[in-house]
Amino acid sequence: MVPSLPLKTAALAAVVALVQGCAQTPAQKPSDATVAAHVAAATQAAGTDLGPLLSLCKPAPATRPPQDELDKGLPLLINKPAPPPARAFDNLYFVGADWVSAWAIKTSDGIILIDALNNQVEAAALIEGGMRKLGLDPAQIKYVIVTHGHGDHYGGAPYLAQKYRTRVVMSDADWTMTETKLEFATPVWGAPPKRGAGDISAKDGDRITLGDTTVTLYLTPGHTMGTLSPVFDVSENGRKHRAMLWGGTGFNFGKDVPRLDNYIASTRRMDALVKAQGIDVMLSNHSNVDSSQAKMAAMRQQPAGAANPFVMGTPTVERALNVMGECAQAQRDRFAMQ
Repeated sequence: MVPSLPLKTAALAAVVALVQGCAQTPAQKPSDATVAAHVAAATQAAGTDLGPLLSLCKPAPATRPPQDELDKGLPLLINKPAPPPARAFDNLYFVGADWVSAWAIKTSDGIILIDALNNQVEAAALIEGGMRKLGLDPAQIKYVIVTHGHGDHYGGAPYLAQKYRTRVVMSDADWTMTETKLEFATPVWGAPPKRGAGDISAKDGDRITLGDTTVTLYLTPGHTMGTLSPVFDVSENGRKHRAMLWGGTGFNFGKDVPRLDNYIASTRRMDALVKAQGIDVMLSNHSNVDSSQAKMAAMRQQPAGAANPFVMGTPTVERALNVMGECAQAQRDRFAMQ
């Protein structure tokens, strides 16, 4: 949801011009003015097509949600009706829920799954069931890449690992977090996967290759300190595109200025990579972030040969990272003033 901002068009342009002409330095004291400037810059970058990302510019709570709120709120999200599974590209399929996404990359030698939803029930109904509806065999899942160590992404991984001997991939930092002290511990999700001999503790730049497909894993700390953002090729009617799945978006970790600094640095680092690699598709593990449900609905209605709505173009992917980075800077300044 796009936040309602009181800035008029002329005032917005003036604030953005001020930001561009006099960039904030480390010595500049955070203030209501710097917060407003970052929100204005994010709003300008969002334009008319990236509005959902502006939800990040809303003030984030200084503390994590209490346990009872987590336990009551999560089932409401999990129980929302799931969208139908769908093909986004010739080799990429959505097999997720309403609130949280899972993506299957089809290769010449099996399937790489990105994220495993909230629990075993969803893994069976939506991942396995969705794959079968799309003509994919879930027994061909060779890897599950868990983008970060929260239960809405690792929840179904133990089930898939046990049933299909699927190898679980997670960053070393988030493996350690899930093995020691979970950031969010709730019975709604159950236990995280246990790191086995065949599983992978990914480092920045590591590659997962299966058949004709390679997924490069970039460490983008912020949402968690071990968040992974996979980058890989997708194809549409024989034409290749370069895709990035941003591995963790929200600021749900409370008042933690250094963590926001990491998040900001991650957006800047990946912006440079987007330029260098010509990344023109940006995905998320939550459909409210990348509007994937609306894009899949559009694909179901459009004629054959129409432009794929998931192909944003490299400048738009850069704008998306800019929106997230500016909103993170606004939140950092809010916390720094508290």
